Amino acid sequence: MATPTIVLVHGFWGGAAHWAKVIVELHRRGFTSLHAVENPLTSLAADADRTCKMVEQIPGPVVLVGHSYGGAVITEAGGLPNVTALVYVAAFAPDAGESPGGISQELPPQAFGAIGPPDSDGYLWIAQDRFRDSFCQDLPDDEALVMAVTQKAPLASTFGDTITAPAWRTKPVWYQVSAQDRMIHPDNERRMAARMDPRATIELDAGHASLASQPVPVADLIAQAAAG
Repeated sequence: MATPTIVLVHGFWGGAAHWAKVIVELHRRGFTSLHAVENPLTSLAADADRTCKMVEQIPGPVVLVGHSYGGAVITEAGGLPNVTALVYVAAFAPDAGESPGGISQELPPQAFGAIGPPDSDGYLWIAQDRFRDSFCQDLPDDEALVMAVTQKAPLASTFGDTITAPAWRTKPVWYQVSAQDRMIHPDNERRMAARMDPRATIELDAGHASLASQPVPVADLIAQAAAG
């Protein structure tokens, strides 16, 4: 089988550039067909549609990788026929009828209080002075500052958008748990991973932004999925 294209999907308060270190690591390993979606974070339907449009432009097999809320996006978009694997990086993996917000309310994460309330346009932000401690406590101060200043806020309503047909029920899955995650409770990550019966689960001693703090083991997991 041809080497698959890797399509990387960011989450809330992030953008495609959050994948920078993983992109470099994968490229070093010979993965030359790489794409990172820039999603609007305005609704699950809009984000899944944007991701599907990118995947549909790719003629060969695709490994979809989602971080954080990006896991919900790949869950919704991953049923396309050329998607061969799903990789979840400290990510939501809702079942049909579930939403990221509902999952978080069941087991609230440590940093829930750093979010919001919605601004006058309905967007949710993480307070800049709490961003590092909440989102990426294991990154250097300078990197965390850039993430805080460039954060991409989601519409608050997106938290309640529910999955229709979860792709993980029909596609092979790999999952990375962040044991020190303060944005998604680590036990929620473990629960979501276990019910998907993944081909492999790894647990890193990392915060939520494991894609930036530990890109090598994250790239290892993606490479495993690409190898099938």
